[in-house]
Amino acid sequence: MSDSPARHLALQGASNFRDLGGYPTTDGRTTRWRHIFRSNHLGQLTAADIEIVRALGVRSAFDFRGVEERAAGVCVVSEITVHSLPIEPSVVAALRTELASGTLTAPVALELMRESYRNYVRHHTNSFRNLFGHLLEDRAPLVIHCTAGKDRTGFASALILHALGVPDDVIAEDYLLTNRHYKRDATAAFDLPEDVRDAIGSVEASYLAAAFETIGSEYGDLETYLRDALKLGTTERAALRARYLQS
Repeated sequence: MSDSPARHLALQGASNFRDLGGYPTTDGRTTRWRHIFRSNHLGQLTAADIEIVRALGVRSAFDFRGVEERAAGVCVVSEITVHSLPIEPSVVAALRTELASGTLTAPVALELMRESYRNYVRHHTNSFRNLFGHLLEDRAPLVIHCTAGKDRTGFASALILHALGVPDDVIAEDYLLTNRHYKRDATAAFDLPEDVRDAIGSVEASYLAAAFETIGSEYGDLETYLRDALKLGTTERAALRARYLQS
């Protein structure tokens, strides 16, 4: 629809700032525009960017970055209250271990990425459970982010869209939009080979699939994970949909 708001907001200091609105659900509704945003970090926004984010009314940020990441890129929008839901990054350190032992290849990097997604489920479910606790308090408009806004944020966004009833193929499309919009930091992990940097600087369907396969193996199915691990029972799911869906 031509009268829909822009999904991707072209900010100078954040390349992956996107709206989760306008997606259809299986019950014939759509996700609300301008309620939930997903982004890379908000530490390099320009003055013009800050005005755009202020105009959106964003007052809360849910930040999955680890301690050092947060210190290196503090949110520059004074009105935004930042809630830390830390998941320490592990992939680059693991890649450097492989590099030092002479075993680093692009396929190894891809598998390390998939393993990091499996670990979101195995070791960091509490951070995602806490996110939904905040979403149920209706703090919108809000933004969810990590450093690149693609992995920790990508999995969180997929969980949100699943909980709201968005079909799998639409969720996959949203996830892969990172490859169109995210501009990598050319100085990041510059000591690693280019094909390895490509693997960790983009997203692919197998990464997200690894997380959901782990949900299946550890919890039986996604509905059980939402209910038992993320504490989204029938009442909570209905409350989420009332807040973040429109007819």
